[in-house]
Amino acid sequence: MSVGAWEPAKSASNDQSRKEIDRTLLIRIIDALQETDAGNVPGLSAPDLLNTDSELTSASWLSGLPAAQWLEEAAQWDDEQVWALIRFFTLAEAQLQDWQGGAESPVIPLAKSLRLRKSPLAREQLLWIRQHSDNRYLPYGPI
Repeated sequence: MSVGAWEPAKSASNDQSRKEIDRTLLIRIIDALQETDAGNVPGLSAPDLLNTDSELTSASWLSGLPAAQWLEEAAQWDDEQVWALIRFFTLAEAQLQDWQGGAESPVIPLAKSLRLRKSPLAREQLLWIRQHSDNRYLPYGPI
């Protein structure tokens, strides 16, 4: 009789290849937010930041990516760009039906990436997130 380590069966979701983040889309989102200072424009909606509804539908999978992948992606962007992505995902989650992130929202790992850089969100940024979202997990995730 041999004794070995038990390994759980892999689920279908673990077998899926990792989806790559479309950086061109993220660049467009970041540029749109930075050009219009979207976080301060009353009535701004996430759909205004992208050109077509089909683009929104096809990109909603971004909100379901694992936190580790968002942490890796955030390393590619500077603090202001990460803040732009946080604002976009906050607005998208609040205003677009298919973009619900809940406790798995991209905002959580993006905010964590700023804390890891020793550039945590400022009080004004935290208040902005609270004003524009009803997701109780933002920006730090479940306790």
